[in-house]
Amino acid sequence: MDLTGAEWRKSTRSNGSGGNCVEVAGNLPGVVAVRDSKDPTGPALAFAPAAWRAFVTRVAGRP
Repeated sequence: MDLTGAEWRKSTRSNGSGGNCVEVAGNLPGVVAVRDSKDPTGPALAFAPAAWRAFVTRVAGRP
């Protein structure tokens, strides 16, 4: 999958010291990509937008 046009954003809960953070790119058609912020050239996971929304909703504890 070509992610060269991905616009990555880090979690708003991330601090400036690096830490254990993920970055998400939601600007790609039909896919939400997720990667480790400490390894930006490493592998990325790709999710269908509906699957990503379901994951985020569940993690946030919303019904």
